Amino acid sequence: MMDKTAIFDDRAIAGLTRAYPEAPVLLDHRLGDHPLLTHDALIDLARTMRSVDVEYNRADLPVGVDPVDVPDNGMGVAETIENIATNRSWMVLKFIEQVPAYRDFLHQTLAEIGPAVRAVTGRMLKLEGFIFLSSPDAVTPFHMDPEHNILLQLKGSKTMTIFPADDEEMAPGTAHEAFHSGGHRNLEWRDDFATRGQAFDLPAGKAIYVPVKAPHWVKNGPAPSLSLSITWQSEWAYREQYARAMNATLRRLGLNPAAPKRFPHQNHAKSLAWRTINKVQRTIRRSG
Repeated sequence: MMDKTAIFDDRAIAGLTRAYPEAPVLLDHRLGDHPLLTHDALIDLARTMRSVDVEYNRADLPVGVDPVDVPDNGMGVAETIENIATNRSWMVLKFIEQVPAYRDFLHQTLAEIGPAVRAVTGRMLKLEGFIFLSSPDAVTPFHMDPEHNILLQLKGSKTMTIFPADDEEMAPGTAHEAFHSGGHRNLEWRDDFATRGQAFDLPAGKAIYVPVKAPHWVKNGPAPSLSLSITWQSEWAYREQYARAMNATLRRLGLNPAAPKRFPHQNHAKSLAWRTINKVQRTIRRSG
């Protein structure tokens, strides 16, 4: 019998199992109202977090935005949350697991999908959570994220347009390599990309699984939006990241390396090569 307190029902788990890890999929969720996600709780959370982990910007933006052109909204944390309905902003509270109550909440939520994930990509690693607040019609520009991600829509609505994770024209190897070296998540947008994406409507009560580094952009609906992003890493995702780092090394040597392959390919050779090089470099630095 399904646990009535569960956030994801059997049908949602089955849908994720069929899609994971490479296809986006809509899921139903039953998170609803939660005391950690109320207006006052979010203001308290934002005030206790490190400033580096609270990002808030203007949201009346085009789909494609250069990172240096993303404008600040000119307000403080509490003011941004208080006036999210009218201030044309979007805000993200990053790494909420740093706060014990939110860490427990995140782990309990991810535990429901743990068996489906472990069966395919192994143990869930680096569990992290992000809370998004967005003004009506806010745009989150075209970008990619490094984790397996489920976004749960809690209030308001939004449309997320997701593009193939293996399209190296939309996200070229140099963009991946720069991203993993500390570069910005935003990607260069071209209008001819538009037809390659799939738009998913997310009213409250819907969630979507987004594959690792699948490019996407988001348009908020006509009301303020609240969403929760629950993320995790896998050994496969780390191997792809390390293979990209190896490619950056090869590119600096004047080579034009092939892109790492997507799942179920495991990218063992380049990943191992990079880990070995990195280990040697760390040993040299320590001994120097």
